[in-house]
Amino acid sequence: MLFLKSLLVGLAIAAPLGPIGALCIQRTLARGFWAGAAGGLGTAAADATYAAAAAAGFAAFSAFLARISLPLGLIGGAFLLWLAWKGWPRGAVTAAPARAAEGRGLWATAATTWALTMTNPATILSFAAIFAGLGLADAAGPLSALLVVSGIFAGSMLWWIFLSGTVAALHHRLPAAFATWTARVSSLMMAGFGLWALASALT
Repeated sequence: MLFLKSLLVGLAIAAPLGPIGALCIQRTLARGFWAGAAGGLGTAAADATYAAAAAAGFAAFSAFLARISLPLGLIGGAFLLWLAWKGWPRGAVTAAPARAAEGRGLWATAATTWALTMTNPATILSFAAIFAGLGLADAAGPLSALLVVSGIFAGSMLWWIFLSGTVAALHHRLPAAFATWTARVSSLMMAGFGLWALASALT
């Protein structure tokens, strides 16, 4: 039950379409399934990192987040703005075949989304709220901590595989301009979230 509850937490945190979800869709359309899945791996790893920190001591974890909220907000906001600028299409974007992303910096993609998730204030707040609400903060012992961390990682990764797989499977049925408009909307969403993160941190 503890593993299943943790898996649901991973799904609940990953499923809402925010800047990371938009980035995953954009990368899947532009570079194929494996690029989207690699980004999902980075996000799932970040979720597991927060789960491990919380399992080690939820009170200390919450206090630590409160102390570093300002630098996290500033770094996360600036990172989102940079991704928005970099991701804005300078020309027509064409959807890639599923194998196009092989060997093209998948680990760098995973590392980028790991850093983005780790500095995303919305992810941090939702993670802390759901984690406490489901009673996972009360889990004690190394086995319980392992179940929580692995469950959250598995739930988050399942969502990203599902999202990337769905987008990759349907991309050939979509209009030719869909990838370009997705890239534009994704960049605008990331810019909006970035400005919100900076404003929230500074106020």
